[in-house]
Amino acid sequence: MTDDIGADWYVDGRCTNCDAARQLAPGLIGEADGRAVVLRQPRDEAEERRMHAAAHACHTRSVRRASGRIVAVPDPFPLPLEEDRLYLCGHNSQRTAGANSYLLRRPSGAVMVDTPRWSEALAARYEALAGPVTDVLLTHRDHAAHGRRWADRLGARLWIHEGDLDAAPDADRVLRGTEPAVVGDGLTAFPFPGHTAGSVLYVADDRYCFSGDSLYWSRTTADLEVFDTVTWWSVTALAASLGRVAARLRFEWILPGHGDRHRLPAPEMSRRLRSLAERARALRPRPVDFTAVRW
Repeated sequence: MTDDIGADWYVDGRCTNCDAARQLAPGLIGEADGRAVVLRQPRDEAEERRMHAAAHACHTRSVRRASGRIVAVPDPFPLPLEEDRLYLCGHNSQRTAGANSYLLRRPSGAVMVDTPRWSEALAARYEALAGPVTDVLLTHRDHAAHGRRWADRLGARLWIHEGDLDAAPDADRVLRGTEPAVVGDGLTAFPFPGHTAGSVLYVADDRYCFSGDSLYWSRTTADLEVFDTVTWWSVTALAASLGRVAARLRFEWILPGHGDRHRLPAPEMSRRLRSLAERARALRPRPVDFTAVRW
């Protein structure tokens, strides 16, 4: 890869400002005029690998090199976030608005939370790493496009909430109401209506919170935030969901579909979640405005 360092990386005009590239190549890719831009070229192999990761995650293939196509060899996905347990799938899909997805290895079988783009080659790769995958967990309708295909290929059960069931009407397990539901040993679904009617948080082992588009870590505010400017169903329901679960959730990792990931000690994360619930009580409906998202 050494000969490629300093190649002319750029972001083309198809960028939708989904934030995935900035998460993977901080300091190299930033934001300007509502889209991702290359801030500077990589200076060493580590930075070059970050640019390749951003390129392989980008759902519009907008992170590119003027010198040629992105080669397959530096593809880092699935990318370990915690060695041997938690992985970022990468290869985000245009049909899920460029959302991140995750693989979590557990003694009772791995789970996939939301999905990358469909590819048989990717399925074989993820399966070889994770072993048997028991469940594909959909956080909400926006991320449901490939769920059935991934679940069938992996021999897994497909989960969604009844509020978004029309996006995956052939799901194997349907969550109902607003009370927590057990998915498996140490794995709980918390219905979280707001962003959509059927949004769900999945919390595993009091450590990992897969939050879909309900809440995320903002680099701008250095805190937990909600997508109050991009709420398709009800921001008041979103605030109510926060109020209902804030004192019940315990986790260290916040792992959203959009917005950044972050890890803090569980007591500190709990404090920030309760603070977010208090702030959310003041939220009122407003027009959808993607430009106002505090990435």
